[in-house]
Amino acid sequence: MDKDTSPIGGIARPMQPTKQLFYVSIAMDVIGVSIGLVISIYFSLGLLLYILASRAYSYRGIRLKKFPILGYLVVILFQGALIFFLSFHASSVDKSLRPPLLGLLASSCLIGGYYPLTQIYQHKEDRDDGVTTISIMLGKKGTFVFCSILFALATFCLFLLYNDSTDLSAFLLFILCMGPMVWFFVRWMQRVWKDGEQANFCNSLIMNILAAICTTVCFSILIIKNNL
Repeated sequence: MDKDTSPIGGIARPMQPTKQLFYVSIAMDVIGVSIGLVISIYFSLGLLLYILASRAYSYRGIRLKKFPILGYLVVILFQGALIFFLSFHASSVDKSLRPPLLGLLASSCLIGGYYPLTQIYQHKEDRDDGVTTISIMLGKKGTFVFCSILFALATFCLFLLYNDSTDLSAFLLFILCMGPMVWFFVRWMQRVWKDGEQANFCNSLIMNILAAICTTVCFSILIIKNNL
């Protein structure tokens, strides 16, 4: 739908989408929702809601991404809270439908603190496409301040969550594993403060990779620890 010609996500030179790609994506959606029924009807419906929200976000006929606040709320709700709910539901022994509220909030704050950073180097391209993102509305410096607040709120929610479960060691592990990402984020913010051109694709990609590695390491250790 976007037909990007400049860097997007983890791709420096994106190829243009084709009708074949559209048909394949629809087929994969149908297969995914169908397989979700193996877990539960709720899981499958959750997947369907996620797909519909993502389509509404980009589809030219609806294009929620044109609206900075509404589009942003859709992203953090469906990519944050909904994904946490589906993961909690699918991995619980009794397929619980009552996830911890703090987990939902933390997930939404984490994606909410990260997502604007993926838009920070696309201001010109988005404006040319008639799109006003949350990052454009906040500005480059404002995006970093806003994301810092959301990351802090997510960390606080996780502290409360793990404190309630009397397992603060998991929270301390999270803080330790996220250290490299936080260090890069602060350094990147300092560079952008001095030179707005530092809010570019390369730095956003490094941030993305660090976040993925740090998160994977953290939860891999937790999984191993809980199964020993």
